[in-house]
Amino acid sequence: MRLYPESAANQLEFNKVKDLLVNHCKTVYAQHKAANLRIHTKKEYIELELHQTHEYKMLQQQGGYFPSEFTLNIQKDIKLLGIPGALLVGEQWINIKKLCENTSNIFRWFDTERRLAYPALSKIIENTYYEKVIVDLINEVLDETGNVKDNASDDLAKIRMSLYKRRNDLRRMFEKVVAKLNKAGYSAEIDEGFSNGRRVVAVFAEHKRHVKGILHGESDSRKTAFIEPEETIPLNNEVFSLENEEVREVHRILRALTAKLSVYSSLLSGYLDVAGEYDFIKAKAKLALDMNGNLPNLLDKAHLDLKDAYHPLLYLYNKSSGKSTIPVSLTLDGQSRILVISGPNAGGKTVTMKTIGLNQVMLQSGLLVPVNPTSQMGIFKQLFIHIGDTQSIEFELSTYSSHLQHMKFFIEMANGKTLFFIDELGSGSDPNLGGAFAEVIMEELGRRHAFGIVTTHYLNLKVMANRTQGIINGAMQFDEVHLLPMYKLIVGKPGSSYTFAIAERIGLPKHLINRARNLVDEDHFKLDKLLNRTEQDLQQLDIEKKDLHKLIRENEKLKKEMTTVMDKERHQQQVETLKQQNRITEERLVYLKDMERKLKQIVLDWKKAEDKNTVVKNLQTLLFKSPEKIVVNKLAKKVDTKFKEIKADIAIGSLVKLKKNYQVGEVKEIRGKRAIVQIGMLPMNVELADLVVVEKIVSEE
Repeated sequence: MRLYPESAANQLEFNKVKDLLVNHCKTVYAQHKAANLRIHTKKEYIELELHQTHEYKMLQQQGGYFPSEFTLNIQKDIKLLGIPGALLVGEQWINIKKLCENTSNIFRWFDTERRLAYPALSKIIENTYYEKVIVDLINEVLDETGNVKDNASDDLAKIRMSLYKRRNDLRRMFEKVVAKLNKAGYSAEIDEGFSNGRRVVAVFAEHKRHVKGILHGESDSRKTAFIEPEETIPLNNEVFSLENEEVREVHRILRALTAKLSVYSSLLSGYLDVAGEYDFIKAKAKLALDMNGNLPNLLDKAHLDLKDAYHPLLYLYNKSSGKSTIPVSLTLDGQSRILVISGPNAGGKTVTMKTIGLNQVMLQSGLLVPVNPTSQMGIFKQLFIHIGDTQSIEFELSTYSSHLQHMKFFIEMANGKTLFFIDELGSGSDPNLGGAFAEVIMEELGRRHAFGIVTTHYLNLKVMANRTQGIINGAMQFDEVHLLPMYKLIVGKPGSSYTFAIAERIGLPKHLINRARNLVDEDHFKLDKLLNRTEQDLQQLDIEKKDLHKLIRENEKLKKEMTTVMDKERHQQQVETLKQQNRITEERLVYLKDMERKLKQIVLDWKKAEDKNTVVKNLQTLLFKSPEKIVVNKLAKKVDTKFKEIKADIAIGSLVKLKKNYQVGEVKEIRGKRAIVQIGMLPMNVELADLVVVEKIVSEE
């Protein structure tokens, strides 16, 4: 991305964001990359970086584990490995082994399922592979502490066996000598020690001539002499020689191992880069969690549609202080490319500009930004900034001259891929002349299809924004009653500077304020007053809108509760109906079982009876008994005591009884040969043939 001026990123405090990112990095690779974070313009690169950070952030939020824990800087060791004839020692090999094991864990973690779940993270290892031979060869030569194993070569095994025996022989011989000297009273408090790698005995200086051997030195006080006893000299020589042989053989083995694994130098360098990349992504994810960073929709064009965008550094500061931060929401697209923000001083105009600029720079650097995830952010190839006083002493330029020089660059270099920010456009000169120049500059930037934000107090720029296509007004809300900025951007209307309101509230003499009003053009004053009133009305509308939304939410809640109650009642009605139907069914089953039993008895009686006529009569009585003797179920009896059937046509509002289950309800609707009957709170769809009109039996007092 092209920046103007060169300090543009620092003016947006992007350097502070990079410092925060560096603090989260553990590896030198990641720290260097974070400190030199680049602002990119290619969608593919930005999108990959954003998705990698987003996937790692999701993994951390879910409490997942990612096995990248290698943070050592062994770049020099790996570079040395690739140099012919080089020698790497045990500790260096242990670090290389740890790097390989870290890479192995990463490859094992990315099974088929996780590669599909985290495609962006898996791209880091897409162009490399894990070579297990490296660890196998190291394990053949070195133990866990980095020492060369005894069986690393046959010669080393023989040398160490001989060395073990000679050291034992030396120890036994030395113990005999020390015991003899102790008995003679020659040895000092320190029985033995080592000098130049050779075992010596400590004797009192006055007895040193009585002990045969080689004098290796004396103590600082000259009271103790260190002598290698004559009896141990041959064994010491042998041990010394074997130790030198061991060192030479160990170096030969390590040099051979270095030569054998030198072909993997570039692969190991790649492993180190992989560990650094994942550390860098982890740091970006941690920073995103700190500042509530999210992944917006990325578009490959100049576009901004921000919802609830926060200034990252202000959000972090307020979070640590327990304060709330007011977000910004705005849209800059093909129809509305330039936003003119007006309002009182210290109302948040510059912070709003920096919020948009810093979030855009962060996004194009591959960092998640503190905006609502439904936001849409495009890609810009140029970022121009003019914030604050840029008076140049070196070039003898006034504030306004410097301002015009910047504007000259803006209008010459701006295009449809440019995002610009201008604080107090036209300031520093006569309001009328400066306002005229500001209008011309803004028209030219609009003609070049550049995107940007301009802050101003000039009334002519507010008017121009209202009548010029591609330019829109915006205002920072202000509480006129309490004289406090609300730091909230309202897009679509200009704002007042609240000059006279602020003067009145802080207690300036009224006669001075009135004199100032008289000096101001009447139309200008009326317009500023109208802006004041409009803004206050909009604030009141916002309050009423919030209250309305609250009432709507409460109404929805009550509606849900009522629906729940209705569903519960309907369910109870259905359960009651099923109970009644089951009761009737049970009575029918009892009746049928009784009938079956009686018929079986008649069959038996037929077989046994001599007088068949009696059996036939019993059968007739059983099968053809009169209707008066049929037992009516309890529900039917209960209904019949309260309602009586009448001969009448079924109509809407009629009281009817269901013939099947004796329930009574009111006809609500007739649909052809069916009717909707309301029984309690439950409407039922019933055929007209199954209904009979009834009326309530009036009890006689």
